Amino acid sequence: MIRKLAPDVYQISVMPRQSINTYLIGDVLVDSGSRQSFKKIAKALKNRKISRHTLTHAHPDHQGSSKQVCETYKVPLWCGSKDAVAMETGDYTGFIPENAISNFVDKRFRGPEHPVDRRLEEGDEVAGFTVIDVPGHSPGHVAYWREKDGVLVLGDVLRNMNYATTLAYLAEPPKVFTPDPAMNRKSILKIAELKPKLITFGHGAPLTNMDKLYRLVDRIS
Repeated sequence: MIRKLAPDVYQISVMPRQSINTYLIGDVLVDSGSRQSFKKIAKALKNRKISRHTLTHAHPDHQGSSKQVCETYKVPLWCGSKDAVAMETGDYTGFIPENAISNFVDKRFRGPEHPVDRRLEEGDEVAGFTVIDVPGHSPGHVAYWREKDGVLVLGDVLRNMNYATTLAYLAEPPKVFTPDPAMNRKSILKIAELKPKLITFGHGAPLTNMDKLYRLVDRIS
């Protein structure tokens, strides 16, 4: 399913109840879900052309179909500079905490490695969005910010889903998947200072009620 959220911003949910999302910003595909997600992405992109594929971060539920996307559409792959080595080599040592849950997700979802054509840094531009460094959930996690209308494609710095009920619930990402929760909290405070009007997530529905964001910031700061 593909759904328009804002001008040139579309959500592609690749698992039920928006539990894993990818996004189309202009002609750039952001994230690729798990390695089982490609058929749904291709169906959503039918009759559309993409020029690039970029990641918020290289965790298995965001890079799983990246190789297939890049090879099928013949497009380059971009990602945050500090996530590039994991994406290119498949060496995830220290990249995701070692525990039974993360190991299960890694084994089930991770896709093959693929060369990174451009390593993104803060301030770079992607389809009219500015790259923002937001590390913590991964070393090179980035978000994409469009100041003119306050749209923020956030990845997993926050989630808007209760994993037990699948209902909307704004929260920090689980520690079992986050190597540096303290750094991720700093990234949450950083994005709150942008005063976004629409936030999209890797997991969960888009958010327009920013009171929820600012209440969360009050709790963690």
